[in-house]
Amino acid sequence: MAVQAVPTKGNLMNSKKSLELSRLGYELLDKKRNILIRELMSLIEKSKSIQGKIDKAYDEAYRALETANITLGFCDEISRSVEEEDSLTLSYRSVMGVEIPIVAIEEKNGLDLQYGLYTTNSILDSAQQKFMEVKYLTAQLAEIENSVYRLANAISTTQRRANALKNIMIPRFEGTVKYITDALDEKDREEFSRLKVIKRQKQSAESEQ
Repeated sequence: MAVQAVPTKGNLMNSKKSLELSRLGYELLDKKRNILIRELMSLIEKSKSIQGKIDKAYDEAYRALETANITLGFCDEISRSVEEEDSLTLSYRSVMGVEIPIVAIEEKNGLDLQYGLYTTNSILDSAQQKFMEVKYLTAQLAEIENSVYRLANAISTTQRRANALKNIMIPRFEGTVKYITDALDEKDREEFSRLKVIKRQKQSAESEQ
């Protein structure tokens, strides 16, 4: 429904400016939404790839651990010698104003043994290597899934705002501009007609003299 603004030239200019800004805002929001969707789809593809790798890595890691438990006995005591992971860092990058997390974890070259070689074997080394791979993949997957969640929320918010401009604000300003334009045109026609009547009356008065 059009806003019944006072039909003045000043209000017409303001309404046209608001309409122009609303259309520009909608275009920008639509571009932002498309960019965010492209970023989201790209991350979803990466997530599928990493999920497949991590499923395989977990399966291989637990199989290796089972074998180590069979050959060495229960590895609970040995596992306590492994230090907690504290190299994980979190930073952010911006995609169209959306803060996307970057999860980084220090990858060590080779096998970082934190237990004695005398009481263990290569099977345990293999299990540790597999779980190290799981750790790195889990960090990557956590980054991607969190990014997907944030992007999905941003897309939803952007879509709602774009819809509000397209379906509410723009039609409202278009209606206001039309209302004021029609009113001013009618006023001009009335003024023109009034001036014609005055002119005829003046000409008639002059002719009678």
